[in-house]
This record gives sequence, C-alpha cells and structure tokens, in this order.
Amino acid sequence: MSSVSRRRFMQLAAATAAGTALPASIARAASVPAAVRTGTLADVEHIVVLMQENRSFDHYFGTLGGVRGFGDPRPVSLPSGKSVWYQSGSGTETLPFRPDEDNLGLTFIEDLNHDWNGTHQAWNHGRWDQWIPAKSRTTMAYLTRKDIPFHYALADAFTICDGYHCSMHSSTDPNRYYMYTGYSGNDGAGNGPVLGNEESGYGWKTFPEILENAGISWKLYQDVGEGLDGAHKWGWTDDPYIGNYGDNSLLYFNQYRNAQPGNPLYDKARTGTNAKAGEGFFDQLAADVRAGRLPQVSWIAAPEAYSEHPAWPANYGAWYVSEVLDALTANPDVWSKTVLLITYDENDGFFDHIVPPYPPRDAGWGLSTVSVAGEFYESGASSGYQKGVPYGLGPRVPLLAISPWSTGGWVCSQTFDHTSLIQFVEKRFGVYNPNVSPWRRAVCGDLTTAFDFTGANSGVPSLPGTGDYQPPADHSRPPDYHPVPPSAGQVPKQEPGSRKARPLPYNLAADTEAKSGRMYFTFTNLGDAGAAFHVTSRMRSDGPWPYTVEGHKSVTDSWHLPSGASDWYQYSVFGPNGWLREQAGTIGGLGPEVTARHDPATGYVTVTFKNPSNRKVTFTATDAYAPSDHWTYTLDPGASREVPKWGVANGWYDINVTADHDKSYVRRFAGHVETGKASTSDPAIATA
Repeated sequence: MSSVSRRRFMQLAAATAAGTALPASIARAASVPAAVRTGTLADVEHIVVLMQENRSFDHYFGTLGGVRGFGDPRPVSLPSGKSVWYQSGSGTETLPFRPDEDNLGLTFIEDLNHDWNGTHQAWNHGRWDQWIPAKSRTTMAYLTRKDIPFHYALADAFTICDGYHCSMHSSTDPNRYYMYTGYSGNDGAGNGPVLGNEESGYGWKTFPEILENAGISWKLYQDVGEGLDGAHKWGWTDDPYIGNYGDNSLLYFNQYRNAQPGNPLYDKARTGTNAKAGEGFFDQLAADVRAGRLPQVSWIAAPEAYSEHPAWPANYGAWYVSEVLDALTANPDVWSKTVLLITYDENDGFFDHIVPPYPPRDAGWGLSTVSVAGEFYESGASSGYQKGVPYGLGPRVPLLAISPWSTGGWVCSQTFDHTSLIQFVEKRFGVYNPNVSPWRRAVCGDLTTAFDFTGANSGVPSLPGTGDYQPPADHSRPPDYHPVPPSAGQVPKQEPGSRKARPLPYNLAADTEAKSGRMYFTFTNLGDAGAAFHVTSRMRSDGPWPYTVEGHKSVTDSWHLPSGASDWYQYSVFGPNGWLREQAGTIGGLGPEVTARHDPATGYVTVTFKNPSNRKVTFTATDAYAPSDHWTYTLDPGASREVPKWGVANGWYDINVTADHDKSYVRRFAGHVETGKASTSDPAIATA
C-alpha cells in the first residue's frame, strides 16, 4: 500500500472512537426510527449485503447468551454415543476451547481446511464426527465477548440468526455463487457445477442480471486494488490492504469479464474506490447514501485484511464493519429505509455443533415431499471431488440483521442459508430467481421472520468503538498462531440470561407405531414453513437419515426392528430450534405410545397417552422446565388419555415419559410452541 493510502487509512480509522467509546454512527444505526408507511416489508427500500469470510457460528457466538450455542441442552449424539462436543482424532478427544491468548481478537489464528473433500469428510454422511481428522484440533477453537466485543455488541443491539447456514460444504467461491446467483451451476449450465475456487469463467445467469432486467437498481461496492480484470486477478492483489480479495465472485462470470464501460454489468460490478490512489474504502458508499442514490440492492466486498478470513484477525473486520455502518447512517433518512445483512461465506473449517439440514439422495437415505433435484454432485468436469454427496446445507455461520426494524437484541432461529438473501430480495421487490432449488425454498426461509416491520425501535445501545483495531502503520504481520488445546477439556458455558426471540413458522410432530416387526415414523409438518428432520439411532450404524417435509404435509417411513423381546431399540429425531423427539425401550415393551401436539392458539402442548396392550400401564412424566414436578397416568388395557394445556416455560417444554411395563421405556418431546407472537430464547440454554 502506498504512503498516501496508508495516511488515508489512518484518517478513516481516527474517525472511529477508540477504546470503548460509543461511535456516533453506530448510535444512529440503532436509534434512527424506521420509516414506517405500511408496517410491512414494503417499507424497506434498500437491502445491503456484507458477506465476510470464514467463521462458524459456534466459533464466534457459541458463548453468546440466549442463542443455540455451547449451552444447547439437546445436542446430537455421535456414533460413539457421546455428545457432539467430544470430537476425536488420532486417539485424542478434543472439546471446544478458547485458545490461551490475551488479545485473541487481534491474533492471527491459523487458516484451516475448508474445501469440498475436507468438509464432506467432517460431515461424514451426517454423522458429524470427523472434524479433527479433516481440520485439525484447531477446529474446536472459539472466541468470546472479551475477544470480539464489537461483534457481540452488534448482536445485543440488533438481531442475530442462530439457524443460518452456509450453502455448501466447500470454500469461498461456490458459497458466494449461491449468494450472487442462487446455486453453483449445479445443473451443469454455464461451465458448472463449481465446487472450489477454480474461477475459470462461468456463464449461467446471475441474480444482478435478473434485477437489471426487472428494473431493480443494484451495485457492488468494492476497492479496485490493482484493477478489476484478469491481469490483476479481479481485485485480489498482493497487497492485502486494498482490493476486494476476489470476493466479488460476479467477476468470474464471462458476461461480466467481457462487459465494457456503459454496460450495466461493467458499471455496477467492475468499478469501485481506488485506495491505492488515496481514496477511502467507503467514500463512494457514503457519497451515494448522502446523495440519496443508494441502490435498492447492494453488495460489499472487503479487502483481504478486513475480511475476517483466518489468519486475519476478527477485529480488523470489526473496524471495517463499523465503517460500513458509519457510511450507511450518514443520511438518517436513507438508513430509516435500509436493511444491512452481515454474514460469512463459510466456516473455514471451524467447528459448529448443529448438523445442517441435507436432502435424502434416495429412499435408502430418507424421504422428501419436495424435489431434491440438483442438490447432489454426481459428475463434473473437475476430477478429484467426492461424488454422490449433497452440496449442502453447510455448517452454521453468523448472520446479523442490522436495521431500524431489527433493534433490541433479538434472536431468530428459523433455518436459513445464502439463498435466503436472494429470497428476501425476491419477497421485497417481486422478482424470481429460478436457480434457487425447490428443496432450498422449502427448507430455508426468506429472512422476513428476523424483523418487526411495524417499526418497533429499542433505542441506543452501548457499543464499543473499534479505533484500537487498526493494523500497525507498517502493516507488519506476525506468524500464524497455532492454538494448543488444554490437556483436559470441558464443554464451555454460555453467558447467563435469555434473549428475546422472534416468532417462527414451525409446528412439527413425529409419531411412531410398531407393527409387523417394523417401526413406522410419520413426520408431520403442521406449520407454514418446510422443515428438515435428522434421525439418529444408537442401535444402528447405517444412519443418520434426513427427512424433508413441506408445510402442511407429512411423510411416513419405517425401519426393521430386532426380533428378540429383550432387544433394545432407540431413535432420536432432531428438528429446527431445539425440537426433539426421542424413543427407546425393549421390543417386548412395544405397544403403549405417547404423542405430543402443539396448540398455537393457546401456547400449550397436548400430550396423548395410549395403551393398546392387554395389561394396565402407568406412565410417569416429567418436564425439564419444572424438574420438581411429576405426573402419573394409569391406563387400563385399550384406554387412552389426552392431557391438554401441558404447562410449559414461555412456550418451551422438554417432557420425558417412562412407563412401568418396561424399565427401558422412554418417550421424550422437546421444543417450542409457536403462537405467532414474540417469545424468549430457550431458558435451558442458560443452565445447561
């Protein structure tokens, strides 16, 4: 970087208050009221997407209070029978750990494997147990509020989504193709599918082209670096403090590469600031905001040093994000109509404990009520890539919804991925992108549940400044830091307390019936949004099994059961936002059953006990949210009993049922009853 641009950078950094002072720009971001005209999504006039690099949700926010992080009371079990936290490799067990470094937010933590093959190795057909062999023990490293206070303060001031996933089990470019186009050329169009960072030139239609054809204004904000053409690596320069790090993935499409000045694809995607000549990274963005010409849809690509890509420090990114906010709030009238979505393209190999939804390839895997076409990589021009595996969803990554309609420290737990960014724009501006698959549209929401468009605003938060996060003036760079896990690990604790929770469109059920030597599961979706179920069994080695059920549909499947009366069976069914159904017992004890249904009108659960056997059965039920209480129900042969309005903790329940006819008998029902109204995060997270 030239001395001129370095001075310019120092001027920009100085504009942000140092230490823990509250930057005026960020105060404005949370205090400017929404421009409410209709009280609907139609009031949003500008959508801005800032996609940073390579951080998983648990890696950044596993200890944040009130989100599904390290305190998750219902984590999936590994094939070993241990909780998902206990990852093993080379005979060594490693749990999540905070590296022993005082200034971790400014530490250059090493980069990890995050390619197609390595990430699918960690996925291991949904078993989620090969993270350390694929990524090394550093995969289990995480940061806390102490390390990244600005990121945590943003989550406390606005809305964080803890069910947001990257789109692919792979690296940067293909995940960004999902953001910019809706897929990665999965159907073979335009030189796809693309599984890595080949950047060889593609030709399928991108989302900005769809917007252009519909008359929707758009723009890519970036720094040109050494230049935005192939001779200059499309903005990825040898100087990490300028350029776009190659994160404007539109430039890997031939229609953009061949565009000339005057063509919208050139003017809106191949122009930008020139920091090398002394221009500030945010000058054009701030000028457009102040002049009231911010496009309806915008994307921002940061230089490498500020992208948060390991080994670059997280807090260099915090400085960059704060400056983006400063630019967007330069005109309060524009900000009052703007949504900023901050997310990360992929997880870099850092561990996250939630097994992402994925489609069933065939009936041997599971079932889906919606087509899964285009969701599996079967063949392509590139060799060396594992085949017959799903593109995604990938691991969870953070998403922060920053806007006047999302203030107040909320959590939204609907399942999303990068196509949700497209769906949000589609929903607002009435366009349609055919690249987004039916399966993605069923499973991944459109982000509208992360907002309250009535315009509620919670006032000014206390956010730390980022002036201390500027790189050294000489841009010196220490060696990469290789964390060493402690000799004895433990599951980390989350911050205490709950978080306000957005209402979700889920109402799920899973019922079982044993007959003719088989266990039948019926997965029922009584809600409006599609959902993915993840089934595991500690009695079998050939799972897990994925099921996708669209809203207001159901699907039934069955498994062969052991034949001996004393043989044991066990199944667990996981769904979004901590939803769980579990059953266990002996074959000889099959017959008596329990079902649970949400009642959205009342906010309660209706539990039904059935005894089709020829003997009297006494059921005993407990709820983890009322651990001192026990309920018993004795049913004669052939009888059933319905227990309505099961008391729950603000909609949360975790009911465990045993029965006297079988010492191994367990039926467990856990989740949250959605009523269409705001609630609170899972209270068990704070005590797990």
